[in-house]
Amino acid sequence: MLNKNSASSQSLPRVHSFFNMIPSIMQDDLAVTILADRDNMFSIKSQRSHGEDLIVTPFAQILASLRSVRNNLLSLTNVPASNKSRRPAQSSSGRSGNASGVQLAQGDEAYTRLATDTIEELDWCLDQLETIQTHRSVSDMASLKFKRMLNKELSHFSESSRSGNQISEYICSTFLDKQQEFDLPSLRVEENTDHPTSTQPVNPQYPRSRSPRGPPMSQISGVKRPLSHTNSFTGERLPTFGVETPREDELGTQLGELDTWGIEIFKIGELSCNRPLTCVAYTIFQSRELLTSLMIPPKTFLNFMTTLEDHYVKDNPFHNSLHAADVTQSTNVLLNTPALEGVFTPLEVGGALFAACIHDVDHPGLTNQFLVNSSSELALMYNDESVLENHHLAVAFKLLQNQGCDIFCNMQKKQRQTLRKMVIDIVLSTDMSKHMSLLADLKTMVETKKVAGSGVLLLDNYTDRIQVLENLVHCADLSNPTKPLTLYKRWVALLMEEFFLQGDKERENGMDISAMCDRYNSTIEKSQVGFIDYIVHPLWETWADLVHPDAQDILDTLEENRDYYQSMIPPSPPPSAADDIPQDEKIRFQVTLEESDQENLDELEECDESESRGDAGSSTTTGTGTTAQGGGLAGGGKPSGSQNQAPHGGM
Repeated sequence: MLNKNSASSQSLPRVHSFFNMIPSIMQDDLAVTILADRDNMFSIKSQRSHGEDLIVTPFAQILASLRSVRNNLLSLTNVPASNKSRRPAQSSSGRSGNASGVQLAQGDEAYTRLATDTIEELDWCLDQLETIQTHRSVSDMASLKFKRMLNKELSHFSESSRSGNQISEYICSTFLDKQQEFDLPSLRVEENTDHPTSTQPVNPQYPRSRSPRGPPMSQISGVKRPLSHTNSFTGERLPTFGVETPREDELGTQLGELDTWGIEIFKIGELSCNRPLTCVAYTIFQSRELLTSLMIPPKTFLNFMTTLEDHYVKDNPFHNSLHAADVTQSTNVLLNTPALEGVFTPLEVGGALFAACIHDVDHPGLTNQFLVNSSSELALMYNDESVLENHHLAVAFKLLQNQGCDIFCNMQKKQRQTLRKMVIDIVLSTDMSKHMSLLADLKTMVETKKVAGSGVLLLDNYTDRIQVLENLVHCADLSNPTKPLTLYKRWVALLMEEFFLQGDKERENGMDISAMCDRYNSTIEKSQVGFIDYIVHPLWETWADLVHPDAQDILDTLEENRDYYQSMIPPSPPPSAADDIPQDEKIRFQVTLEESDQENLDELEECDESESRGDAGSSTTTGTGTTAQGGGLAGGGKPSGSQNQAPHGGM
């Protein structure tokens, strides 16, 4: 469970299945487990085992292995364990081969086998520690491992079909934190003559040159119109829900469900006269008494929210104020989870909700990659790094400077600085290219605390606390597939239309059409299945691990929605001669990593190849345990043997 300092703690939640390709440690009895389906590491398991704690992050695997060595040593030496420097083992059996507690005699077969296994376990740990690059953080190791896993999965997926290749390209280009390069033959269907493309790329909306009289690039401005200020409320009475509407009673009924997952947010948009963000945020801040605790004048809050909502682009099918309201409401529900009760301060809760409100303000309906490829002024200003996210933050904080809009005017300087830093960190983490790093960080933090045997996840420093809040808002931003199917389908249609509008713009300007943006060549159903399998489910499964069992209903809905889209995928046509691709021209998909990352992956691949040559059947069954060799963190396979050992498969 989570704890803000150590005052109120609850038991640590149990882990669901995660990345079921990897040989992983089970922490309950710390026996070895090999999951049968090694080719679908990101896929959803239809029957989830609630009794297994699977350790998959590299640093946590080393800690678990060292704990195994310690437990085995106690069994071999019969020395009583000291509780002065070490926490007691989390289970009575530990990972010792002497789980029954029977004293082992030197020279016995069981004693010799346990001693041999312990030495092999310790050798593996030493190999990992010796080959870890000292400049890499613990989260970097996990992130690299997850990237390698994703690379392998997408390689298989892209080879399955043209649509698989397109979906793989979209996932890689959107959810990995470096501009990726691909060795992909062009598989796009030739455009019909009805849709000609220009031969000279043009960029009318985002020109590189500026008029000499134009404002300097350091000036914060909207992408479609100058920043402005909405007229303030002039009456003495503020609207009950922050917006003027003739259907206030109906709106109040809907807003009464703000603590419910899957609220009818589209209905709220209609009842609020297209001001869903203002009424949702105002109601949430009131119900949480944040206006009082953060000393925010209600009128100032409404002035800011209406101004903020006016700077969401209404013409965007998806990235508009309705999406912001949905993410804000989802953030509110996630903050209410029992596992987080009493964990965060009002300042942190208010910061997370404020970040959700502003996280897509003035979004142009185009991706970061489009802005970079078109050399837009925003991309130039922010050096191609989290272009939109930096812009959202700049616009929001600029709007706070409008007269009568500074909702944090009564805060002390230190509080204001802390809140600003939190909001910046959270909004920057909504950049989807940071997804794998966020996921790796959260998984590493949870598993490391588990293996340490604390039973409590102490969020006693800023890094850990903001990490949870970043992932919370990120989950809310990727929550559409977890909502009731009718809502999910509606969001999918809106997002795809926004993608298609970008594709139309790219076609018109003679640019390469981004993956999933070609309205004449897209497979929506299959893309949603891939999106869930590779991105959404691993994230939500990790979050469910953190707050277990509070998110189980959300995971169940996610799986049902995935099954629906899986059932809607049209059957593949029978192969024809035209579909036969020579072996050397088959689709190849590769994530291009940094040079140092690639060196590590090369070592892992060499290790895997040498193991497969040396031991064709890399698994061994001994007693009730099964083990398999796998690549380590940076080379070196985990020795196979008795149930004392756990494989640590590298990505």
